[in-house]
Amino acid sequence: MTLTWAQLRDLKCGELEGAADGWGKASNRADAGRDRIETQLLNGLRDTQHGEAARAAVGRLRQMSRNLSYVYTECGLLRTTLNSMAHELRAQQRALREALDDAESLKLTVHADGSVTYPAAGEGLIDGKPLPGGTAVVGGAAPGLHAPSPLVAPNPNVAKAQDIADRVAKAVRTAAEIDWRYARILRKLKAEEGLKVPDSTWQDTAGDAAAVRDAARGYLKDAIPRDASPAERKAWWSGLTDEQREEYLAVYPDQIGNLDGIPALVRDAANRDNIQLLMGKLEGRDDAKSETQLAALREIDRQLRGAPEPGAPPMYLLGISDEGLGRAIVSFGDPDSSRNVAAYVPGLGTSLDESFARNDIERARSTAIGARGMDPSSASIVWLGYDPPQLPAEKIQENLAVMSDRDARIGAPAYSKFMDGLSVTNGNPDPHMTAIGHSYGSLTVGVAARSEGGIPGVDDIVLLGSPGTGAETADDLKVGKGHVYVGSAENDPVTKLPNHVEALGTVEGFKTGFGSQSLPETGVAAGVVGAGMGYLLGDAGTRESQIYYGTDPARAEFGAQRIRVDDGPRPFIDGGPVDAHSNYFDPEKDEESARNVAKVVSGHGGRVSTQEYR
Repeated sequence: MTLTWAQLRDLKCGELEGAADGWGKASNRADAGRDRIETQLLNGLRDTQHGEAARAAVGRLRQMSRNLSYVYTECGLLRTTLNSMAHELRAQQRALREALDDAESLKLTVHADGSVTYPAAGEGLIDGKPLPGGTAVVGGAAPGLHAPSPLVAPNPNVAKAQDIADRVAKAVRTAAEIDWRYARILRKLKAEEGLKVPDSTWQDTAGDAAAVRDAARGYLKDAIPRDASPAERKAWWSGLTDEQREEYLAVYPDQIGNLDGIPALVRDAANRDNIQLLMGKLEGRDDAKSETQLAALREIDRQLRGAPEPGAPPMYLLGISDEGLGRAIVSFGDPDSSRNVAAYVPGLGTSLDESFARNDIERARSTAIGARGMDPSSASIVWLGYDPPQLPAEKIQENLAVMSDRDARIGAPAYSKFMDGLSVTNGNPDPHMTAIGHSYGSLTVGVAARSEGGIPGVDDIVLLGSPGTGAETADDLKVGKGHVYVGSAENDPVTKLPNHVEALGTVEGFKTGFGSQSLPETGVAAGVVGAGMGYLLGDAGTRESQIYYGTDPARAEFGAQRIRVDDGPRPFIDGGPVDAHSNYFDPEKDEESARNVAKVVSGHGGRVSTQEYR
């Protein structure tokens, strides 16, 4: 059926918006049902019931919660599709009405087929009589538009009539394209039969969401303040209506969930939906990266849906993405309501994989439990918001290059913006914030701290297993040397990397050993192998305080407080080459270190136990 300008003029866009409201109510009801299952029914069942029947009931409730997540997402997509369609059609309706109003004021007649009749006007150059009227047709030149002779002047209404005809035609043509485009999307937004929502359905949902996002770009996406400051983003979110927020959460959970300056509870809600869409997107792909990230997402999703560990605060998902090596930001405790907030940056070899989902997230959980034992108003975060360098053993030559500060320089601004966002959304008048860097993550923290103004809102900095921060002294980190704490195990070879001169010599040695002239003469020499060598060098490896990334933070020249930590297993003697490098957060393997970190995070840095400098 061909759309006419009369149909576009009489279109009731409010009816489309009314239908959108209905789907929005259905989406909200599904969300409320899911929330009741997750926050009331499951917790109550776990607390009061045990045995096989209870486990089966928990499984069914989880399936129902997943089904309601699907209903929430699909109904939200329908709402936004209809609202976006109404938004675009109303713009064309407005353009049409403006053209019709102009025609009426000029005394032009618009016909059903879009042609425009204009009256006689002007004066002939020879006889002085009014020039005859005519009709401007869509897509063609009207009589008199191109004068056949310089002795004949055009009717002044010709160009005006043609402009009206073209504007009417453009509005109708664009509206027809909008109708066709959204009709295709709406036909796809339908559920499969059955009482379960399998992984394959979430794959379809991921595709549905991508189509709606693309269509609704002008309606919603273009208004998201991506380049704004966290404070401006918070103000933008606060200024939205409830319905607008619901639409953004339903259609752009990936955007809202990863936007610094948006409240933590909102980010968590968005990312719990986004992780389902991400798993649907990666499901069925057979490339190594997708399979690795999918396994990590499933493990994080399992933890989000499971019962909290005894003594552990609630888990919040503040960021999740398959960008680069993967992104994930997980908090234990609400960072917006807690007085004390810490964000830990992992280092070398970290990516969105099962190891991160189990080990790095566990470090944040352990720190939160320890800090809350000293001040219940504490939250601990693991921040994988950048790509740390990777060093596969089989690619040692090409990866020596990435062991420079390149990745830290890329990641540092993102970390600073995240911490700025936490400062903006925290509801306490003067929250206490701690930046924690482990391994290469301490260099990322160091680069961020050395930037102009330091890390926004940060009061204390903790460096664990650090190969250096790039700074000469702790004062360079801009929180005062008394607020910089260093945990450096004696048997952690990463903290005993050779100094600059020795590092270059080591690279030359590797060149000879590998028979290659292509090894770079920059970066931390030899990666993990060089770290092991640094340990074996002993005092020779730390003869000068200048290691490759600035001054060794565990030396007196740096000026930080060296907190007491366990010596850890000896490389190659008590275990693997870098076992001591992984124990700083673990209260079972290094109780002293974990307790000291918790003291700093909870605002009791003055009570840490210290040890002698190197």
